[in-house]
Amino acid sequence: QVQLVESGGGLVQAGGSLRLSCAASGRTFSMYAMGWFRQAPGKEREFVAGSSAIGSGTAYADSVEGRFTISRDNAKNTLYLQMNSLESEDTAVYYCAARSRSYVIGRFSDEYDYWGQGTQVTVSS
Repeated sequence: QVQLVESGGGLVQAGGSLRLSCAASGRTFSMYAMGWFRQAPGKEREFVAGSSAIGSGTAYADSVEGRFTISRDNAKNTLYLQMNSLESEDTAVYYCAARSRSYVIGRFSDEYDYWGQGTQVTVSS
């Protein structure tokens, strides 16, 4: 069992930056593949970025590639998402998720077992 708590969301102007954090409980954080997802009003939850449990593998959605960076600090049980050059289309609730059944990054919501409560990111144009 793992609990996830996101923080760092807020209101930012287009072109600005935010860094999201996801604090995880438990001693096995390093064994979980982790992901960031987002959900905008009226839209499906979508994959944003992922971090594998083995090595330093990462993956990104095409829409954020080159603007967002996912990272993790296993000593601190914390996952991060650095978001630069934010656009109004990035406005959404952002969730972090942990995948216990595989070390590999998943791109679909149902591949993840644990979810945080979400943090709102609003980008004004």
